[in-house]
Amino acid sequence: MKVGVPTEIKPDEYRVAITPAGVREMVEHGHEVVIQTGAGEGSAITDDRYAVQGARIVPDAAAVFGEAEMILHVKELQPAEIEMLRPEQLLFTYLHLAPDPEQTRGLCASGATAVAYETVEDADGRLPLLAPMSEVAGKIATQAGAYMLQKPEGGRGILLAGVPGVAAANVMVIGGGVVGMNAAFIAIGMEADVFVFDRSIDRLRELDVIFNGRCSTVYSTTLAVEEMLPRADLIIGAVLVHGARAPYVITREDLKLMKPGAVLVDVAIDQGGCFETSHPTTHHEPTFEVDGITHYCVANMPGAVPITSTQALTNATLPYAIAIADDGLAGAIRRIPGLRPGVNVAAGQVTHAAVAEGVGVEYVPVERALGLS
Repeated sequence: MKVGVPTEIKPDEYRVAITPAGVREMVEHGHEVVIQTGAGEGSAITDDRYAVQGARIVPDAAAVFGEAEMILHVKELQPAEIEMLRPEQLLFTYLHLAPDPEQTRGLCASGATAVAYETVEDADGRLPLLAPMSEVAGKIATQAGAYMLQKPEGGRGILLAGVPGVAAANVMVIGGGVVGMNAAFIAIGMEADVFVFDRSIDRLRELDVIFNGRCSTVYSTTLAVEEMLPRADLIIGAVLVHGARAPYVITREDLKLMKPGAVLVDVAIDQGGCFETSHPTTHHEPTFEVDGITHYCVANMPGAVPITSTQALTNATLPYAIAIADDGLAGAIRRIPGLRPGVNVAAGQVTHAAVAEGVGVEYVPVERALGLS
């Protein structure tokens, strides 16, 4: 199979969809890899490093899309890229379609098959291709929140750790999954007082063991959240419903309960955001203020650390990409059943139930759309 890797053009996106090691693996499996010149520069990977491992460097995105049977990408395609898709192509990338009907319509109109990293599952129903970027985003969320609490950045002017004789900041993490666990891990390491909220008692038990009692775990109800808001200095939204639009856990009315200059970090912004007042921001303009509360809602947080993120992403995605290249999508699904829920769009139809609900269109099972037996 001919695999194409274009340069990411989303603002402030510095990752690339494959490393030189990934190219080497693809070539050793008998596949051809074409990479747009400069695609790896943001991750400190030169064209020469790709070429030495067997990739062919092409001058622009049009050449990549024109040749490739499978497009490997990091973030959702931009409109100009969607226009280059062909019906016979397969796109493998993060999509986050549930809150994005325009992108969904574009992918459906292209006729291409779109497989989303974030809805591929493993045998236990976990999200193995989302996990590495969730780990990165969770850690960045606490770092960013700590920085935004500084007075020159519009924050309250509080140090997360406090000092002897001065209390530490209160960090509230809503959602105890991969993002929330990593956000809490960093906050604990920075010596904040940490409270993790989740609706799963089993998950709260796990976190209590993982953190050896170094943070408070709280069963998440509307009242429990409301009672914590006046105490919180930094709130990290880490809510995830597989493939679906994120639910709001903090409304605009709730902001009145918070301290002026407190910080909200919405890691669920790719899925529409879990705070009612959230909207996507960029690394160059990461924050905005609503009712005296700083919001940090960067839609590609891991893009800020591309050398780390690109390697972590390729480590996770490469076995799946090779399976698709080796056996085609249908064969890969037979080998790796967790790829099936990754198929979000096929033959002009939406093939993931949560995405279909989110964008308000009919859901069509993958098997019917692709004609699989």
